[in-house]
Amino acid sequence: MKNIKDYKNLNQKIVLLRLDLNVPLKDGIITDETRINKIIPVINFLIKNKSKILIISHVGRPKGEIDKILSLKPICENLEKKIKQKIKLIYDDIFKLKKEDLFKTSDYQIVSLENIRFHIEEEKNDTSFAKHLASLADLYVNDAFSCSHRAHTSVSKITEFLPSFAGLQLETEINALKKVTTEIKKPITCIIGGSKISTKIGIIKNLIPKFDNIIIVGGMANNIISYKGNLIGKSIKEENCEIIIKQIFETSKNYSCSITFPEDVLVGKSMNDKSQVKELDEIKDDDLILDIGPKTIKKIKNIIENSETVLWNGPAGYFENPNFANGSYEIAKAIIKKNKDKSIYSVVGGGDTIALINQIKAIKDFNFVSTAGGAFLEYLEGKDLPGIKALSYHV
Repeated sequence: MKNIKDYKNLNQKIVLLRLDLNVPLKDGIITDETRINKIIPVINFLIKNKSKILIISHVGRPKGEIDKILSLKPICENLEKKIKQKIKLIYDDIFKLKKEDLFKTSDYQIVSLENIRFHIEEEKNDTSFAKHLASLADLYVNDAFSCSHRAHTSVSKITEFLPSFAGLQLETEINALKKVTTEIKKPITCIIGGSKISTKIGIIKNLIPKFDNIIIVGGMANNIISYKGNLIGKSIKEENCEIIIKQIFETSKNYSCSITFPEDVLVGKSMNDKSQVKELDEIKDDDLILDIGPKTIKKIKNIIENSETVLWNGPAGYFENPNFANGSYEIAKAIIKKNKDKSIYSVVGGGDTIALINQIKAIKDFNFVSTAGGAFLEYLEGKDLPGIKALSYHV
């Protein structure tokens, strides 16, 4: 892929910049600014190089209809404060826009189109829509890795009609993921959580041949605890996963990859309960497994201590209740400790994991924190991402 930082002369060039500004909004207020903060470098780079910036992004899933609740207005206002530049948000019908009208006055160096998903053509990867968007700019930059698993017009089809480049954040994201998939420094460990083991099976299968350790925590670990013949009480469990779990253990033996799962747990009678440490053979019918126990924490910390690379996706327990957050915090602290003496390379991804490390204000204490949900997971599965493929083919 060509990167925009290698482009020779951006002066006065109109850059169609695809960003992911899909941040959580509550009553028009942004509740997590992580994604906005990550795209500041590419904006500042283009400003410095005197480009004219035309932003394309989306919020939510309006399904091709205008929804004022999903306007980019509060996001543009937030971004204006961060970059100390005015942004003109265009509400007009995109199909009536012309290139020469976008930057008529010198008042604005940055223009943003309204939520691109207000147009049904966006999610259809529509050719004529791509041609029209391309007619508004001189070149295209994708700095939205987290959208790059979507075959949408402003992510993949657009590259057929404009010189196309990777953005700074997109390149950083891919380089970080390469370090845990192809350019690995061993020993390497994957800590993987979440509620459904079936949604992560592709990742686990893809990583087993490359990784030394895979640690399974969170709700998906309950399936393994049950598979091994233990009671799990009222705990969350996915049905019909026995074959999947059998495959995980069989494949791991073939590749000498160690699979670790909880050997003791914290339980409560409800999600809001206090925590109680239990061995696996002590779990009762009315117990809910909501975190990992002290023995398991000690084992995981020891694995982290002996790792040079770690990938973490998914908390260890129901961290929303502080009584069940200790497992996740201890994992975070163990990685951070190694990070501080530069003896580990750490990549963290997933919305819940980011929420957790934001709680302890530790987002800068990891080598790379990915805000990409689906794209992050699909890349780890070894899948081709349409947005990345499009940049690779249209150079």
